[in-house]
Amino acid sequence: MDARAIIAKLRHGETVDQSEMTWFAQGLADNSVSDAQAGAFAMAICLQGLGMQARADLTLAMRDSGEQLQWECDGPVIDKHSTGGVGDCVSLVLAPALAACGAFVPMISGRGLGHTGGTLDKMESIPGVGVDVSERRFRATVAEAGCAIVSASANIAPADKRLYAIRDVTGTVQSLDLITASILSKKLAAGLEHLVLDVKLGSGAFMKTTEAARALAESLVQTANLAGCPTTALITDMNQPLASSLGNALEINEVMQVLCNNRKGALADLTAALGGELLTNCGLSSTVEDGVAKIRDVLASGRAAEVFGKMVYAQGGPVRFAENWHRFLPEATVIREVLAAKDGYINEIDGEALGLAVVALGGGRQVESDQVDPSVGFSDVVTLGQKVTKGQPLLRIHAAREDAAKAAEATVKTAIKIANVPAEAPQLIYERVTS
Repeated sequence: MDARAIIAKLRHGETVDQSEMTWFAQGLADNSVSDAQAGAFAMAICLQGLGMQARADLTLAMRDSGEQLQWECDGPVIDKHSTGGVGDCVSLVLAPALAACGAFVPMISGRGLGHTGGTLDKMESIPGVGVDVSERRFRATVAEAGCAIVSASANIAPADKRLYAIRDVTGTVQSLDLITASILSKKLAAGLEHLVLDVKLGSGAFMKTTEAARALAESLVQTANLAGCPTTALITDMNQPLASSLGNALEINEVMQVLCNNRKGALADLTAALGGELLTNCGLSSTVEDGVAKIRDVLASGRAAEVFGKMVYAQGGPVRFAENWHRFLPEATVIREVLAAKDGYINEIDGEALGLAVVALGGGRQVESDQVDPSVGFSDVVTLGQKVTKGQPLLRIHAAREDAAKAAEATVKTAIKIANVPAEAPQLIYERVTS
């Protein structure tokens, strides 16, 4: 087969069969396909799309490009994945909460993509924590702590690992087909028994409309179920940051507030909702409501925080991180407030603009080689419908330099809009998708 011929078929909207998808995925994995060809492949799919069968073929080809894990655990092996948003650090709360309920969570996660933050980048803001671990260390961490949050190894869906980085810098992040194949190739290779998906909808999500979010949720659920992994999805709101902070270390602080101080709010609520789905599907709770209650209980009791501390230590972090997290997280050298220009109500937050501003501060990557600054971002972000007075902070900027803070301030002033009447606060969960 020939990469150019396959790319040409995709570019013209012609059907690419399973053998061609398998050949191209292997070429991505063994580098016989060049970066230029990989970028053209992604762009052709982004522009022309794939049918359901070709999407499933690509997903399974990428899964089969490397090793598939098998587990022998004393409980169900389950996981969650989000399609990406701003201030979305649910994985870091949910993984230890599920483990505290008796599940095992081998979470293979990703880095920042486009305007969205990456779970791995957030984990690495904790000093010493490593996410690029051997399979032996991965298995040991899951056994010791009940969960692990790691990067896909070179042997897990290597085709996706290569294509994932190329998508980030070629403007092909938003393709439904590529999102589906990327997410599920890693999750299916991880040997999961059950999966729940958090499909984001709104200004801070890749999917801006209900129709697009529903299409992605259905694509993910159908493809995963066809592959033998029982899966459900929740379509959830991303018209404002899920947590009140954006940025790697700042979001870890939010996570610890929920785990250690039982902070209430959207982050805790969505964690409980997704956890309730998973615990019910895998048999650890009798109903979704019972599952939600179990997640809330392990958060309130501190058991989830204890698991998180064990996971951090097992992955190279501080021994007592959950007890003293403030001591360990890096802090930016420049902190400034952005003040409201008038009285009114917050009626619009452009989450994508805020996410890109965090990237520009150094909290994400604009090219693959960029180094991430874990300390930068935004904190204390206002919420939709909130009443503000002139001179009140809309958020706090955490930056490495004054000029970077000034540029971020200009973005914030256009991204957060104030009106004379309050906007209706969006609901947290819009739909549940099972097929």
